[in-house]
Amino acid sequence: MNKISPNGKTYRQVGAAEAFIDKRLALGRVTFSLDEFMEESGLSAIAAKSQLRRLTGKAIRVSPRQPFFLIIGPEHRTIGAPPAIWWLQDYFDWLGRPYYLALQSAASEFGSSPQSLQVTQVMTDRPIRAIRVGRVQVRFFVKSNIMQIPTQQLSQAPAPLCISTPEATAFDLVRYAVRIGGIDRAAETIAPLLPKLRIRELRRLLNIENAPTNAQRLGFVFQAIGAKRLADAVYDWLPDTLTAIPLSPTRSEYRSFPIVERWQVLNNSSELKL
Repeated sequence: MNKISPNGKTYRQVGAAEAFIDKRLALGRVTFSLDEFMEESGLSAIAAKSQLRRLTGKAIRVSPRQPFFLIIGPEHRTIGAPPAIWWLQDYFDWLGRPYYLALQSAASEFGSSPQSLQVTQVMTDRPIRAIRVGRVQVRFFVKSNIMQIPTQQLSQAPAPLCISTPEATAFDLVRYAVRIGGIDRAAETIAPLLPKLRIRELRRLLNIENAPTNAQRLGFVFQAIGAKRLADAVYDWLPDTLTAIPLSPTRSEYRSFPIVERWQVLNNSSELKL
């Protein structure tokens, strides 16, 4: 039986959720919120949730406590959800918060994939629990000055997607090295990015971040992987007086490691040498 919804649209009470999802897929959309479905169908919250629960294998919540859904098209049934890059923009628009694809996930989009990455890494402005939907996993990192960080739209993406610039990606890889496998892994990921890094944009980023200790480590990494011009640009930016720091802050004993005078870095890396 067809009924008229409060907004004047005609819908079928039974099967409204399936029709709604099919319509979204036809438009190339793989997300929706509970409010959007209720607005479109005219269903109450209880009725809307009841219909959505019956759509096993076609729609799934992005997390148990959030009324934001992913539509699972036929091509994504084997992994249980669309890939994260298909829906991150919609999700953060719904949250009303900033984000960008970051770290190794961003590096892989720029052509650097030294390690197979099973988790999509995303930067945002405050903590969010990791998401696992089907076989799709998203891990979040926090940056308080995220609104200032240079980003760009990922070209040829299946949906709009914000990604850190190559320069911001390299800086983040060093800053968050402890959480992504260590400074050696960060350097390994940065090396294929070198042709994409621009000195002018690097200087701009250093001014935005204004984090000398992370810049010291980044300069050391650039020099260790043979990027002399980039290393020189970082060195020229650094203040005249530097505090000695460990290259990898996770190791507690530093006295036995040599200090690299130029960067005032204690080289406790197992792989990076100057």
